[in-house]
Order: sequence, then structure tokens, then C-alpha cells
Amino acid sequence: MGLAPGASVPAETQQPGNVPRIGFLSQAAPPSSYIEAFRQGLREHGYVEGKTIVIEYRNAENPDRLPNLASDLVRLNVNSIVSVGGEATLAAKNATTIIPIIMTSASDPVGTGLVASLARPGGNITGLSTFGPGSSGKRLEILKEVVHGLSRVAAIGYNANPAYKL
Repeated sequence: MGLAPGASVPAETQQPGNVPRIGFLSQAAPPSSYIEAFRQGLREHGYVEGKTIVIEYRNAENPDRLPNLASDLVRLNVNSIVSVGGEATLAAKNATTIIPIIMTSASDPVGTGLVASLARPGGNITGLSTFGPGSSGKRLEILKEVVHGLSRVAAIGYNANPAYKL
């Protein structure tokens, strides 16, 4: 039995050179539950790490290392980059304008210049945002509804992160 021209080859029989590669870039090593959820999502779409897809993990532990790690992923010619956090996304953005970047938890991607707008990000970045213009006020409203008698709230941020401009 042969394959018709143009027929797809099942993922299990892909040749090693044809296996898609995902770059996974984060400032710190994400919790194992986060990585497992990522792998599970891939499995639900037919991708099995080490068999039908390769994931290149890069964790900086120091934000100054992110640009080099992002450049490393670009040199490896990954098919896409999954970035965890705004600083990792910015490093990936500065490393490539071609490879798709999927941000997983960037704070205020519009305000930090990662994307043009949430509705139409433009460029090669898409994904999830944990914060957007006006969302802080809405969060405070919800918090006041849930915690009766709330009169003071403190917020702590990391001032080196561009999302927390003072």
C-alpha cells in the first residue's frame, strides 16, 4: 500500500529532521505543574515531546541572560517561541521578527511596547496578558465586593519590570 501524492504522514512516523521545534523561554524555571500542563495541551493536539515535537527549554534565572537565550533559540531555528513573562517576551521580540512568539503571562503588553493593541497585536507576537489598561481598577472593585469592609490595599511590584513603571 502506498501513499497518494500530498497525503500526510502520521505524526508517529515523522522523520527526525521534520519534527517541529518549540523554544520555551522563561526568566526562571516554571513550576513542574506549569510544564506538565503545557505538555498535556500539546498531547491533546497530537504532539508528544521527544517523538513528534522537540521543546528547547531556556531558563535565565537572571534577566540579563534572556537576550542571549532568545538568540540561541533563534539560531536553533525553532518553529515558535513560547515566552513566560514580559521580560522573556521582550527578549524574544528583540531576537526575531519572523518566528512566532506566544506570550503566556506578560503584564501590560501594550504599555510595555510588546504589541500594538490587545485586539490587533501586529508583528509576530500573540498570546495571553495578565494585565491590561483599566484592569487594576476592575480588580479593586471585585476585591471590595468580596472582602466586606476593605479600606486599604497594598501592591508590591518589581520596579525593573517595565510593566511597573512609576
